[in-house]
Amino acid sequence: MLDLVNAVNGIIWSPIMIVLCLGAGLYFSLRSRFLQVRHVGEMLRLMREGKSSEQGVSSFQALAMTLAGRVGTGNIAGVATAITFGGPGAVFWMWVMAFLGASSAFVESTLGQVYKEPVGNQYRGGPAFYIEKGLGMKRYAWTFALATLLATGLLLPGVQANSIAEGLKTAAGIDPLYTGIGLAVLLAIIIFGGVRRIASFAEVVVPFMAAAYILVAIVVVGMNIGALPGVLKLIFSSAFGMEAGFGAMLGLAIQWGVKRGIYSNEAGQGTGPHASSAAEVSHPAKQGLVQGFSVYIDTLFVCSATAFMLLITGQYNVEAPDGTPVFVGIQGVASGPGYVQTALENVLPGFGALFVAIALLFFAFTTIVAYYYIAETNIAYMDRHGRHPWLGFVLKLCIVSATIYGAVKTADVAWGLGDIGVGLMAWLNVVAIVMLHKVAFKCLRDYEAQKKAGKDPEFDPKALGIENAHYWEQRAAARRAAPADKRDDALV
Repeated sequence: MLDLVNAVNGIIWSPIMIVLCLGAGLYFSLRSRFLQVRHVGEMLRLMREGKSSEQGVSSFQALAMTLAGRVGTGNIAGVATAITFGGPGAVFWMWVMAFLGASSAFVESTLGQVYKEPVGNQYRGGPAFYIEKGLGMKRYAWTFALATLLATGLLLPGVQANSIAEGLKTAAGIDPLYTGIGLAVLLAIIIFGGVRRIASFAEVVVPFMAAAYILVAIVVVGMNIGALPGVLKLIFSSAFGMEAGFGAMLGLAIQWGVKRGIYSNEAGQGTGPHASSAAEVSHPAKQGLVQGFSVYIDTLFVCSATAFMLLITGQYNVEAPDGTPVFVGIQGVASGPGYVQTALENVLPGFGALFVAIALLFFAFTTIVAYYYIAETNIAYMDRHGRHPWLGFVLKLCIVSATIYGAVKTADVAWGLGDIGVGLMAWLNVVAIVMLHKVAFKCLRDYEAQKKAGKDPEFDPKALGIENAHYWEQRAAARRAAPADKRDDALV
């Protein structure tokens, strides 16, 4: 099984995929004059703007839902794996992927907003919607929807559940089966409550868990502050093959840094636009900018926290492709959350291992919840008229079962299947957003022009020559038809 999974991953995650993801992020950054730098202040401001409605959630709730998907086991176990197989230099390439990926996140989330539509009593959107409406390629859209259902409904939840189970087993000796059953019960309670319960859950849990984890990392780094300059030098020299011990791993550093960067921050993968499309905003670029900053939160803050804890304590291993040890800093611990638990336990005895297990529980569980929402949105795309309500129930059973199964299977198979799911989605989505990027940048220029004129930007797709943005066409028409003093009420 593992050999087959690895063979498929070798095809999906070929060098072409690495070049495509990095190249798309670089192109979008150049084309937008590095919006991820120019608009940082606006990103922070927009996070606090807006409110939910009967059909949509607030910008912050949409951000929290997206971060629930982005901040998961990839921020802990994924970083450890990247260092194991790519060396310390992989951390630098994760940073590069985050910086460039912020522009990709803007493009895909703006497109999600442009082509969103009300389905039932909720806003729905994502790659399947913008592929069909923006590119006019329905088969392509259905292919993405089916691939995403496979990935987020079956393959990816197992990775998150496996890391939770492994962490709790290491810290407290809890049987993985019991962990899986407990996760399944909690998951069922939340997902049967609908998008509002998911949004409310995410906006409370996500900021708390991320802040607590970063705070502990700062404490660990502070206790070893003298080693920090050496760690930074190690990251940068290894990233360019200049470190003697890791000089032969330059290609692997790039490959694993990009792979784990995409897995963690999900920029370009196609998951982010699902939640961002649910936001109630007056202009698509608003939520695009908010989602661009979410990549920074995920990788530059949370992933970096893990990387610094591992590297500054020396609690990590590095392996050559044939399994030969290149660096051994920890004995008898498999690559993954165990590295971080051991590192923290050595610095903070009696607290470290349990804290990482709890952090993993929050990180990974919220990601499973986000995966459900993404899968549900693609079912909504395929069944817009609600003629097959049983599909949603089957999805709930599948993701609950996948969570239990993932908790008890081996970590290697879990990560391998997860990589296949991420890779399939990334291939399909990156190609689509490259073909559609002009629409996103029309929105950006329109937003910037309205801001410069002192307006709170409103979106009118017809004025920009954007077709098939039906929700926004109706909104703009209602605004034009309403009396000036009642225009805001006409949009509710």
